[in-house]
Amino acid sequence: MTERWAPEQAGPVHENWQLAAPIGPATDLWALGALLFRAVQGHAPYPEESTGELVQIVCAEPPAFAEECGPLRPVVESLLRQDPTERIEFEELSGWLRSLVRSAPEPEAGLHVVSAPPVETGRLPIVRRRGELVRRRRAGLPAHHGRHKRGRPETGRSPRSLGRTLLLLILLAMAGAVAYAMFFMPRSDTSGAGAADRTGAAGEVSQAPPAKSPEADGEPRPEQTSPKPDPEASRTAGGTETQSNVANGFTLRKDPEGFRVAVADGWNRTPRNGSGQVVYGKGGFELLVVPGRDRASEFGDDPMTYQRDSEPELASYRASSWATSSGLKTIEVGGRAMAEGQFTWTGAGGELYVRNVAILIDGRYHVVQVRGPEAERDEVTRLFEQASASYQYTR
Repeated sequence: MTERWAPEQAGPVHENWQLAAPIGPATDLWALGALLFRAVQGHAPYPEESTGELVQIVCAEPPAFAEECGPLRPVVESLLRQDPTERIEFEELSGWLRSLVRSAPEPEAGLHVVSAPPVETGRLPIVRRRGELVRRRRAGLPAHHGRHKRGRPETGRSPRSLGRTLLLLILLAMAGAVAYAMFFMPRSDTSGAGAADRTGAAGEVSQAPPAKSPEADGEPRPEQTSPKPDPEASRTAGGTETQSNVANGFTLRKDPEGFRVAVADGWNRTPRNGSGQVVYGKGGFELLVVPGRDRASEFGDDPMTYQRDSEPELASYRASSWATSSGLKTIEVGGRAMAEGQFTWTGAGGELYVRNVAILIDGRYHVVQVRGPEAERDEVTRLFEQASASYQYTR
């Protein structure tokens, strides 16, 4: 919500704000301006799809123009100024709002107005004697007068009984649908998949081939085209070794650069390049591993700041004219700090979807990143979860 993030709350204190308190009454005035903007315009003055993106935009960009706020536009724009020292004071705001209320026109009645009938002064109201109906009820007589409702048979059910009937019919239909699903619909046999999962968790690699599923793009997945692991070739020239704690279709590779990571079967390895990256890839997917290239003494000890501002693997994201970020979070597990995020930008091959994690180990940053087509978000996430969960520095 924009009301929670004034610029002085969302970012560091700038030089020209040193004389004013970073957070004070001006922050509440910002929240009031954002609330008035939302109430009159119908939407917030900043996009609110992601909290991290909202915080960055509040610090870097002015709010949307309050073009449809009418007489309130100068008030809203004065409250939403970036510099808190330039926002109007509370007393000035109160006087401004009181003058707007006094000068506000009366609301228009509109088109759907029912005019009252003309007053006939010649007719006088009929005076009913007080207590007449009460006496008739106590006497056991009907409570109506003359011809009103006398002898008129009841031709329909009451609304309450009709509602009960409809509710009963709906419940009966739902019960019938559940019974049909339980007794007549075919049951899928999931015992094989469950047994395979349980076997993998117990410490043995399942030899059952993965189930085939049709793909919309027609391209086979890495786990579908990869050969079965050979027990005789558990270690290859690239230093690969199979482990029981990785999913089917993945191999825990021991890289010569001093780390272990789970890689999809059949992926090719590219030796460490000039940027300190070891790349595994196949098709349109890539796994980039950077084993401790950058020092915390040079880039700071905050993994989120390193990921957002300095990490070379995300330089294309920072330089792209159209890019998004989401899921930014800092994680601390067992004394190890890391920052994770999801990024999209337009590259040479089209729009990319990237999952990234920067890990601070012994004063150095290690990066594990998976790239793939934006349309294959689920596959990129699956590859990233295996790689990030299994990464281990061995030197």
